[in-house]
Amino acid sequence: MAYSCGSCGYRSIKWLGRCPSCGEWDSFAQQASTKAEKDSASSWIGETLCPINEIDLGEVKRLKSGIGEVDRILGGGLIPGAVILFGGEPGIGKSTLLLQLAQSVARENGNVLYISGEESAAQIKLRADRLGVEDKRLYVLSEQSLSRIIAAIKQVDPCVLIVDSIQATVSDGTLGEAGSVRQLRETSAELTRITKSRKMTTFLVGH
Repeated sequence: MAYSCGSCGYRSIKWLGRCPSCGEWDSFAQQASTKAEKDSASSWIGETLCPINEIDLGEVKRLKSGIGEVDRILGGGLIPGAVILFGGEPGIGKSTLLLQLAQSVARENGNVLYISGEESAAQIKLRADRLGVEDKRLYVLSEQSLSRIIAAIKQVDPCVLIVDSIQATVSDGTLGEAGSVRQLRETSAELTRITKSRKMTTFLVGH
């Protein structure tokens, strides 16, 4: 049995009146340990220990983004199974650049799923029209719920996923508000797991 802060996810073996992590008062609630939590430390990657010179790369096929500078920064293109944190201050053009990237990847490689937790589909469409973005293989979903995002991933089967932003994404059943430490940990971990299992490339926008 443990206690968890509802604001930031900080855990303690005893109840605390004030959270030492975020400073919130009366935010602790009792939480029973579940089997999933006990097993959370186990690896889902499933690879074994071996010397680096014995690792078989096989055929690592990079996807070309269609934007030369982006491919250069990423070492030659997008790697299937990679999770890329795309950070920067609000208003510097992250969403605009990623929308252009999404169009280019969709045109060259296949389905792209763009998730926005901060803008409506209509707002994204307005920006897309200004940029001349209109590819039928670029799918847009305005959503914050992680479970619905995962359902959309299974439906679209994208080669590239863009989540704008990870701070707006909420894991159902996880304590804490969107953007809290616990929510960020849970949502990013689950998106990383599904990214690697489906061999797609994921961009997580942060600010």
